[in-house]
Amino acid sequence: MQSLALADETRNLFQQVLDAAIPIGIYQLHWTELIAVLIGVVSAWFGMKRRVWAWPVGIIANVMLFFVYLGALFGADDRIPLFGQAGRQVFFILMSAYGWWRWTQVRRLSHAEDPSGAAITPRWATPRERAAVIGFWLVGTVAVHQAFTWLWSLAPNPFWAPDWWFFWCDAWIFVGSIVATFAMARGWNEFWLAWIAVDLVGVPFGFATGYVPTAVLYVFYGLFVVYGFVQWVKASRTEHRDVEPVLAGARVG
Repeated sequence: MQSLALADETRNLFQQVLDAAIPIGIYQLHWTELIAVLIGVVSAWFGMKRRVWAWPVGIIANVMLFFVYLGALFGADDRIPLFGQAGRQVFFILMSAYGWWRWTQVRRLSHAEDPSGAAITPRWATPRERAAVIGFWLVGTVAVHQAFTWLWSLAPNPFWAPDWWFFWCDAWIFVGSIVATFAMARGWNEFWLAWIAVDLVGVPFGFATGYVPTAVLYVFYGLFVVYGFVQWVKASRTEHRDVEPVLAGARVG
């Protein structure tokens, strides 16, 4: 009996942590979501500076946000569970592991003496790379939308029915976030533009579903990515290290 009581207490503590919030008007500012968002801002700053720390810090935010977006499933709060937003955190972690590895390798092979601490030199994607990414984003959005709709049909919520735009927005953000993270790992300037495209949908979507800190984060990113984009473009013009052949040579060797 004591072990059951302890397990129940632990479960309740987990729920309380996810549900802890500050009322602001009609919204609830959840502490876990806010802290995860702030950690995400730190990760974005490291990304702008091209520091390897961008990836492990981002993973911490991803893990926290995974539980935030599925809080209702754990009985933590009554907000709409965002399966697409939660699912993309899993992909973020996988892509972050790749980005962490790649930036570390590039830093070790070609940037070890760089006093700025930058891990990579940005570049523009080639026309073929850009076409492949855009095609993946468009086709992926349609495919993910169909997958989300199908999953919903298997177990609909009797207390809430999504509007027609819900799964389209969720799918766009889901696939676009994967594209942006992959482009960042490759060091493409376009990754900032991909985040702007995600933000244009993510801001109203966040407010509409009650995830206010997330929506505010998208607003901040919308301003932040402009500055980051300028910095990366400037670096791609002034720094002339040919990174890709160096990394490719290391793989062959």
